[in-house]
Amino acid sequence: MNFLTIGHRGVMGVEPENTLRSFVAAQEAGLDVIELDLHLSKDGALVVMHDARVDRTTDGTGAIAEKTFDELRALDAGRGERIPLFTEVLDTVRTPLQAEIKDVRAARALAEVMNDRGLADRVEVASFHDEAIAEIRRLVPGVRTALVAGRYGTDVVDRAVAAGASRLCLNIRRITLEVVEHARKADLSVFGWVVNTQDHLRLVRALELDGATTDYPEIKRTGRFTA
Repeated sequence: MNFLTIGHRGVMGVEPENTLRSFVAAQEAGLDVIELDLHLSKDGALVVMHDARVDRTTDGTGAIAEKTFDELRALDAGRGERIPLFTEVLDTVRTPLQAEIKDVRAARALAEVMNDRGLADRVEVASFHDEAIAEIRRLVPGVRTALVAGRYGTDVVDRAVAAGASRLCLNIRRITLEVVEHARKADLSVFGWVVNTQDHLRLVRALELDGATTDYPEIKRTGRFTA
């Protein structure tokens, strides 16, 4: 089985999340894919951050959508790191990316970058928002997409199929064999998040998932040997 490990916001368990420093560390650790999150700034810049507000992860306050890129760039995102543009991540690491659309408005901006740079093979697009997945599929020929879900039942499979996603990224704390089996029947691959413990890794293996999203690079090493 080709088991993949996805670095969650880089390796956010050891480096400031969604920063170039974190993404480089994920690449150096040999993680198969790097996950990141996308928002639009007030002036339309495609920036890499998880929350809609800057309060938790920087020394600033306020909503991303209410700040220009220059205002965002002035903030400290941890250990002196700055909030990066999506294009800067593309230029900094070679590892395949999973770009999660947090703000549905970012779908069109992401599509423009992907089409301009021919990124359909390198970047998988994920979202909690069905409409964002449908939109990116309409705008980017051949794009691979994943539906992300935290609270869900077997209906999440039907949602993924309707949106055109080929993968499910599911909260490992809520995952069940029934959901996985339903996904397999729909020909969907299934990943678990966030897998940071050996117990969760054993569950991933027992359910024969296709991979795991993790905060820690150690999962890459131990994942190969955990029964």
